[in-house]
Amino acid sequence: MLLHHKVTVITGGSRGIGAAIAHKFAEHGSDLALLFRSGREQAERLQEELKAFSVRVELYACDVADADQVQQTFRQVLADFGQIDILVNNAGITRDKLLLTMKEADFTDVLDVNLKGAFHTVKQVYSPFLKQRSGRIINISSVSGLMGNPGQANYSASKAGLIGFTKSVAKELAGRGITCNAIAPGLIATEMTEGIGEGNPLLGAIPMKRFGTPEEVANAALFLASPWSDYITGTVIRVDGGLAM
Repeated sequence: MLLHHKVTVITGGSRGIGAAIAHKFAEHGSDLALLFRSGREQAERLQEELKAFSVRVELYACDVADADQVQQTFRQVLADFGQIDILVNNAGITRDKLLLTMKEADFTDVLDVNLKGAFHTVKQVYSPFLKQRSGRIINISSVSGLMGNPGQANYSASKAGLIGFTKSVAKELAGRGITCNAIAPGLIATEMTEGIGEGNPLLGAIPMKRFGTPEEVANAALFLASPWSDYITGTVIRVDGGLAM
């Protein structure tokens, strides 16, 4: 029960990596505020599953790209739970195309959710974390932000930006006992990668010769949220089977 009596906010928390982190954190005693932009039925099914861990789970429809929505949602979370101890920025979208055919809206939308969304949410926990002199911020980046990927100029830029954002926030808050770290997953078996078949050359580029699982990303998130990582901040943990070595 590494997170007993903690309250965690997870963006993009209704499916994939977000849902796996929710399961792992609930297993270790954290109450959960799960933010999602779409897929309420999925979110409600997850909420029902997490009741088995005897933790409180509340759902909030919120587009992290919308600053006003984020502000209102976090005010409601604080009113409902009384505190926030951990923030996991997991919300993300893709609009993959070669740069030549990529529309400006495709570039802007991805950065607004994947990068600016983290700016909006961290801004909301900044003051509460300073007052309580503690807090954990975990940003879900990607190996695409470390090594780039053809057809993902927008996604790679957003995830690389998130790493720079993580390091800057970590330096601002370290003196108050607040950590900010990033996780860079590689190819993880989720809805986002389900179109990548076993014969895809991307699989051959992974030294461990397999996709990762959402639970393996969740394990890294648990480590960064727990007391085990008290002296770790501003770092990027790759969960990629060696892809970005």
